[in-house]
Amino acid sequence: MKKAYAALTALVCLLFASGSFADQPLPWQATLQPAATPIMREIRWFEQYTLWFIVPITLFVLVLLIVVCFKFGASANPVPSKTSHNTIIEVIWTVGPVLILLFLAVPSFNLLTAQLTLPENPDVTLKATATQWQWNYEYAGTGETPLTFDSYLLKDPDRAAAGKVDLATYPRLLAVDNEVVLPVNKTVRVLVTAAPTDVIHAFAMPSFGIKIDAVPGRLNETWFKTEREGLFYGQCSELCGKDHAFMPIAIRVVSEDKYKQWLTAAASDLPGAYKALMAATDGQAKTVDVAENVQ
Repeated sequence: MKKAYAALTALVCLLFASGSFADQPLPWQATLQPAATPIMREIRWFEQYTLWFIVPITLFVLVLLIVVCFKFGASANPVPSKTSHNTIIEVIWTVGPVLILLFLAVPSFNLLTAQLTLPENPDVTLKATATQWQWNYEYAGTGETPLTFDSYLLKDPDRAAAGKVDLATYPRLLAVDNEVVLPVNKTVRVLVTAAPTDVIHAFAMPSFGIKIDAVPGRLNETWFKTEREGLFYGQCSELCGKDHAFMPIAIRVVSEDKYKQWLTAAASDLPGAYKALMAATDGQAKTVDVAENVQ
């Protein structure tokens, strides 16, 4: 009995362990990634809110199916009823779903409005251009020559030279050579598009609660405001060809002072700016860590 209880406890811990890690997908993860923005926090709340409707409805339908199978089968009910209408039941199954949809619609529309209402004066404007199979980033308003760079999937032979050998912080197929660097607690507007001769991609960052298509010849925009520092991972979420799975997105959120220092240094020496930033963040006592515990 004790062994069975221990096994059950371990299984429960395994299923819900994903809630205590952050910012990258985990094996057997059954929940959304921890929120790093107000929008994602609302998305997580709305998911839990809808489960209060989904679970009872699913159980209710299951019970009805079981009752029908046993109570109204040919063996238990050889002479079936010829009843074709029941006013009370018809009113219930019409009004009930309408009320349920109403309770779901109000918070859903509020969340959608918050997502689509773009801030008037963002602190940072970032342009992300997708091509097969990489991302190009441009920091708008950073001088006469805006800071631009490409971001590729980090290959295993290049890890040592980049100083990114820690697979917990820089996981395979998600780590990149050049991360986007942004300040914490600042409103960021993201302009998303794809190269004119390319295909449709999608810019998705689960911890931020954003996903928007990158369409050739069209400029889409979204926004977010991160509430904590860390290294966050996303991916292209639109099938875009043979290397679709190898088109990650990495965003490093740091303090405003570190961001300004990086931005100034990156204008003349991008690799050196990354090395200095990594030394300042990765070297700390896990205050900025991709595996940070977040409840």
